[in-house]
Amino acid sequence: MPATELIYVPFNAAGVPTGVARMPQAIQAAGVEQAVAPARSTWITVTEMTTARGPSGLLSEAALSRMVTDSASALRAAWHRRAIPIVIAGDCPILLAPSIAAAMNGREAGLVFIDGHEDAWDPRATPTGEASDCEMGLALGLFSGPQALDLHLPCLRAQHVAILGPRDQAELLEAGQPSLRDRVAVYVDGSDLAARTDVAGIADLVAHSAGTAPGGWWCHVDLDVLATASLPAVDYPQPGGLTWEQLEHVTSACLTVAGCLGASVVIYNPDLDDGRSAGRIADFIAFVRDRLTTARPR
Repeated sequence: MPATELIYVPFNAAGVPTGVARMPQAIQAAGVEQAVAPARSTWITVTEMTTARGPSGLLSEAALSRMVTDSASALRAAWHRRAIPIVIAGDCPILLAPSIAAAMNGREAGLVFIDGHEDAWDPRATPTGEASDCEMGLALGLFSGPQALDLHLPCLRAQHVAILGPRDQAELLEAGQPSLRDRVAVYVDGSDLAARTDVAGIADLVAHSAGTAPGGWWCHVDLDVLATASLPAVDYPQPGGLTWEQLEHVTSACLTVAGCLGASVVIYNPDLDDGRSAGRIADFIAFVRDRLTTARPR
């Protein structure tokens, strides 16, 4: 079995060390390392957090930029060790790191983005200023980000992206923000995704989008793709969403496609449920690890 590397990233795009920044510690305390043993563990140090917006319009630009580049370095090191990395991060902007890391290795990676939001707001228009509203727009080059990341962005091609599960289209329309629906290779909204039971159909969508990237592809799971009844401890809940069983079905179907480079699991605020959901999330991460270790290499 290939080695597993857990990379913990205690980052909150709101610029504070609380909330989702505590997700990695909560998941570690819930026994994830025992669930995926044997595994190597790496912690990314997050510093310079601030609730002030920078020139790009985003909060805590210095901390965001350093988090992304340090995480990219950790991923490159994991791949060099021939380990399968699983990133447990507080917040969504971590998805920039694997694409940047792949590009630094001379590889162009694709992305499967399983998320309840599109995350492609204009940084200057988002009401929160959080990079977690904007990372897909930054990755695709739709908007400028922090100057410290200019060298690395954009880091994704639209034809190599599959977006699965967003259900914030009405919010985007009301705010005058364009949707990614017609900008990426595959887009399956939340209600359509919840209705899909065909493993082959989901796998085919991934194979013809993220799976076509020459350098492999990354699987990113934002747990707010789940229904509130399945996971209430998220900061921005919405109607609809998946059950845990549906999320496992979708993720497993994606991971039948060859070439997956690893996975990230984000968005859980243990402050909202006293850590009660951490064990279920650790089980899901173990489920992902099991699928990754049997996934087909390219």
